[in-house]
Amino acid sequence: MPNLKITDMRVFLPAKNYEISKKFYTALGWTITWEDDNLAVCELDGHTFYLQDYYNKDWANNTMLFFAVADTGAWFEHISAVLAEHSFPNTRVRPPKDEDYGALVTHVWDPSGVL
Repeated sequence: MPNLKITDMRVFLPAKNYEISKKFYTALGWTITWEDDNLAVCELDGHTFYLQDYYNKDWANNTMLFFAVADTGAWFEHISAVLAEHSFPNTRVRPPKDEDYGALVTHVWDPSGVL
């Protein structure tokens, strides 16, 4: 029987301005573990994604990531503090909201429009 186990899965995120996006994610606590002129691997608590120096508005505005966290309120406060301290264009965060399906959710937009 073939081994079909998935050992990793990463999404590619667009960056309208690659340098600003790298600064945004590192300010939130992500670590860039590898990069070149066009691609960066961002890691936080063993979870990774690729940030690429490529932008398509429709793609960026239609991309959404989901992270389950231990304390949504703490993340909201952390992100709010980062956005107050730094000037990242087009970024915003919404206060946590209880959703009908039982989750407490806060929404964050990155500099490229990714939710």
